[in-house]
Amino acid sequence: LSAEEVMQWSQSLEKLLASQSGQGAFREFLKSEFSEENIEFWLACEDYKKTKSDHLQDKAEKIYEEFVQIDAAKQINIDYHTRKATAKKAQDPTFTSFDEAQKTVYVLMERDSYPRFLKSEAYRNLLNKLQVNSVK
Repeated sequence: LSAEEVMQWSQSLEKLLASQSGQGAFREFLKSEFSEENIEFWLACEDYKKTKSDHLQDKAEKIYEEFVQIDAAKQINIDYHTRKATAKKAQDPTFTSFDEAQKTVYVLMERDSYPRFLKSEAYRNLLNKLQVNSVK
């Protein structure tokens, strides 16, 4: 991990999530805010899109039960209409069943958690540590 890579995370949430290390750092930050279900759902959706079609039903049920249904253990913060539409799509799953909910969660992270992450002590400390090490 380099200071340059960590600095790139500040360019966009997309760049942060494209990095394994970025995902880990962001997940730890979200845990500290008690909102890690957002990145976990987003990652589950990314994995779901790569699923073989004969496994879609099982994965769709798991994602729905874990994140989407009301009172789910890791219930994501989406509006009623998105939740209802996603529930319907999950019953007869396709590769795009969770796209609308995933986009909603992405926008929530982009507007809310991501700016706080960039201002967080954890991010600044990591960046400072890497910059100091690269000078040595």
